[in-house]
Amino acid sequence: MKDLFKVVIPARYGSSRLPAKPLLKIAGKEMILHVCEKAALAGAEEVVVATDDKRILSCVQQAGFDAVMTSASHTSGTERITEVANLKGWSDEVVIVNCQGDEPLIPPALIKKAALALMQQKLAQVASLCAPIDGIDEILNVNAVKVVRDQHEYALYFSRAAIPWDRQTFPSSPSNIKGVHFRHIGIYSYTAGFLRRYITWPVCALEQVESLEQLRILSMGEKIFIPAVAQAPEAGVDTQQDLDRINALLA
Repeated sequence: MKDLFKVVIPARYGSSRLPAKPLLKIAGKEMILHVCEKAALAGAEEVVVATDDKRILSCVQQAGFDAVMTSASHTSGTERITEVANLKGWSDEVVIVNCQGDEPLIPPALIKKAALALMQQKLAQVASLCAPIDGIDEILNVNAVKVVRDQHEYALYFSRAAIPWDRQTFPSSPSNIKGVHFRHIGIYSYTAGFLRRYITWPVCALEQVESLEQLRILSMGEKIFIPAVAQAPEAGVDTQQDLDRINALLA
């Protein structure tokens, strides 16, 4: 019983780079349904799509999955997930995994790992995952979010910058990056009670500077447990090129 968890998949219809993204087809099936299937295979007690559009709602429900209409005014997936927790009446202790609706190749084992990471420690009400970086190009890539952790695997800071910075060798000829640099994997698990507190906090300066929502958590003095896995999953879908790439992988 103690390992039970929910998965909520935020899915907005609007996207500046790829309109109607959740309903775009991959290998003949809507993207959002690929994500639902992965979440179900992870062993989630419930899988719920949180959407702002009736077309997504209908698609998900016709496939036999649960979906909930949420407010169109939400500014983040976290707010959308919190509304689902409230609509469903989940208690503060319920563990919820935030699984992005544009990651159709997310491994089910990774979803379960995120849930178990939260359950298997006591200091944080938020957990996430990271993976080692072994190439300088990824360290210097501003689209790859890096995380620095303490010796107990709790996050110290997240940044788009190359952290930690090796002043002896960066940016050329890095001598030793393995075991030091980690890329953040954007999957989170939280307690429902944490989410209800989180949405009352104001946006912080660090979050605005880095465009990283998780920095609001650290700035409030809260911990994020972030164990490492062997490698990051296949990148999600943000552009038509991403969609073509994943279609090719599944062809």
